[in-house]
Amino acid sequence: MLKIYKKYNIRIGILGGTFDPPHKGHVYISKVALKKLRLKKVIWAITKKNPLKKKPYLNLNQRKYLAKKILKNEKKIFIKYYDDKIKSSNTFKLLKHIKKDKKKVQIFFLMGADNLIKLHNWKNWTKISNFAKIAVFPRKNYLLKKRTFKAVKKLRKKDLIFIKSKKVNISSSLIRKFW
Repeated sequence: MLKIYKKYNIRIGILGGTFDPPHKGHVYISKVALKKLRLKKVIWAITKKNPLKKKPYLNLNQRKYLAKKILKNEKKIFIKYYDDKIKSSNTFKLLKHIKKDKKKVQIFFLMGADNLIKLHNWKNWTKISNFAKIAVFPRKNYLLKKRTFKAVKKLRKKDLIFIKSKKVNISSSLIRKFW
């Protein structure tokens, strides 16, 4: 499934988002990514705010605390906050920053299929694949029409990896409905 490039010693995954709140679905796709992509670690890059969404329900410190709590027994999943360092919550800038420090690292940007639909709305989205392969995880009712997504049409086939895994029917927005 994956081509191992000699120039890369280490493979890491980046799961970016507001994590408002973090949940078992995030943990599940992180664990699947570790195994299927043979990653050394996954970094949850928690951002202050998603520029395409409303203000988060929980503040940044609450989301970091809950992420640490849900990951307390996970040895290969880490939490990082980059917004202040890169002065942005933009994925392109995040990956460019990480790649600058980790030239010998192969990066996989992890996302759900629901985000693939909106990827063409992200700033510099066509350049994300310059720094990372995009690993897309199935979400209920989303991968059925993947060939019609603008991002799939525009990006090179080798830049996208569609991960086969169980579809987790949980989301932060669904959890917030019950709060």
